[in-house]
Amino acid sequence: MADTPVLTLYNTLTRTKGPFTPIDPQNVRMYVCGPTVYDFAHIGNARPVIVFDVLFRVLRHVFGETAVTYARNITDVDDKINARALRDFGAEIESGRLSLNAAIRQVTEKTANQFHADVAALGCLAPTHEPRATEFVQPRDDGKADMITLIGRLVERGHAYEAAGEVLFDTGSMADYGQLSKRNLDEQQAGARVAVDGHKKNPGDFVLWKRSSPEEPGWESPWGRGRPGWHIECSAMSAAYLGETFDIHGGGLDLIFPHHENEIAQSRCAHGTSVMANVWMHNGFVQVEGRKMSKSEGNFVTIHELLHEDSFGARQWPGEVLRLAMLMTHYREPIDFSVKRLEEAERLLARWPAEGRAERGRVDDAVLAALCDDLNTVAAVQALHGLAGRAAQDAALLDDFAASAALLGVVPRKVEVSGALEAEVEAAIAARLALLKARDFAAADRIRDDLSGRGVQLKDGKDPQTGERVTTWEVKR
Repeated sequence: MADTPVLTLYNTLTRTKGPFTPIDPQNVRMYVCGPTVYDFAHIGNARPVIVFDVLFRVLRHVFGETAVTYARNITDVDDKINARALRDFGAEIESGRLSLNAAIRQVTEKTANQFHADVAALGCLAPTHEPRATEFVQPRDDGKADMITLIGRLVERGHAYEAAGEVLFDTGSMADYGQLSKRNLDEQQAGARVAVDGHKKNPGDFVLWKRSSPEEPGWESPWGRGRPGWHIECSAMSAAYLGETFDIHGGGLDLIFPHHENEIAQSRCAHGTSVMANVWMHNGFVQVEGRKMSKSEGNFVTIHELLHEDSFGARQWPGEVLRLAMLMTHYREPIDFSVKRLEEAERLLARWPAEGRAERGRVDDAVLAALCDDLNTVAAVQALHGLAGRAAQDAALLDDFAASAALLGVVPRKVEVSGALEAEVEAAIAARLALLKARDFAAADRIRDDLSGRGVQLKDGKDPQTGERVTTWEVKR
């Protein structure tokens, strides 16, 4: 077996790709922004979950399964959650049958549970830690980092100030604010989910803490009863499990500004460090059938709908098909999520063997090299497909194929064939039978070979009543 190739990653912070060197090879640490649990996760939310699951697998393969710590948070305090609770349980809250806090809990529990079920169906491993924002607002008995303590430290160090019932981060107090997004301070827009108000020192100052009305969820703090801003949550939770400085921070491209920029500002200024994370990685956007996904466009689709409802392409899609469709584009590139792409992934999976056992095999050198090249899943899938062809001729390679597929998080199994593929195969069989009757055996064999190359195996027989030739078929792995 060849030596493990050097893992190289593209760093948004430096805009360069280079070798990845962890702070401590025995404790490689990665943080990825997780969902805000007010609604079911859509297909755009699935992309970072899948991308960083592949990275988690690669890191464990390179450095050892017990040497990697992966934290992905759940945001369960947010004004969108409050609004959803009021929308769904307004009558119960108004009548007094249900408190707002209890309604919020019902929304977040239901949504978080659905998120877990959805990403498990996509073949994603559970992260090492999955902290919830509400558990890290106030000082903790175990001494882990919390939001109120971090905010207090920022105030003490002159990086935050109180104004109009809020605590705001002073972007002017940080000389190199804007390094990640490469924006000058003068170009910044408000980084919090509030309008730009006159009480801010700078337009780009963002909320760390805001007052809560009696009807809103809140926690006691030195600045009054309130709730945290968006960005401080991830600064606290990442520090709680990964330390003041860690190796990799990931998320979608849309999070570079303001969220990740403001995370860096808070964390560096609170801890007095030169970086928050050494490597920042961001996946590209997802379009659906060539258009930005939105409910107004009618192309907003959730993971749950794709898995369980006849919504996209008028059918359900297996989780492994959805995952492979995502991995057929490099993570930094935009992806056009379409029925055609899903059918292509399905046909590819139908040609891959399912007989091997990953625990007995070794990862193919070409597959590993591709993944170690900034998660080049496109090249990895191509290498895996080549290995599948060789395994079809040599059963000794089946376990290696399974191990290589597992590194991508793909577990081949027999999948349901789409109606379009079924119609295509039946038409090909009818054409082949006509050629056989005309004794054009060469042309008939070409149809059989073409179907075989696509993973469709034909079996000829005779109708016991009429004696006529009949052909059955199945998709083989």
